[in-house]
Amino acid sequence: MFEFDLLFPLGITHYLIGGLFIGFAVSFLFATTGLVGGMSTFFTSTWSFVSRWEFFNREAFVASRNWRIAYAVGLAVGALIWMLTVGDAFVTTISWWQLTLGGFVAGFGARLSNGCTSGHGICGIASFQLPSLLAVLIFLGTAMITAQLMQKLGGLS
Repeated sequence: MFEFDLLFPLGITHYLIGGLFIGFAVSFLFATTGLVGGMSTFFTSTWSFVSRWEFFNREAFVASRNWRIAYAVGLAVGALIWMLTVGDAFVTTISWWQLTLGGFVAGFGARLSNGCTSGHGICGIASFQLPSLLAVLIFLGTAMITAQLMQKLGGLS
């Protein structure tokens, strides 16, 4: 018999609750505004506040930057509430340069695929978008291959 404790040593309740909140939030956003709640465009649209580059000042970015900021602040506040009420702060042993490099690679990939894992995985698949399904399969496949390679090379403990 399969034991969930092996894969989920801290239980699954917090995952279920988080999933319900995320599902409600993106559903509410889409139902009330028709907008998709992915996060990769947040970075691009926020640059429209300080950059005069034409790319960052396209109408789609300028028109959506305020709700995207509120959306991102809500994510951070939600994490803070969880940390203060349920869990401890997460501390990583990964160096700053590895985190920075990973952020640039992930950001480049999100722009290359025209969306991030949350946009494609939560919103795109929920609206039956074939490109989102393909993007998620590529994200997952790449992550699994990378994790296996890193473990073989001694990069993961």
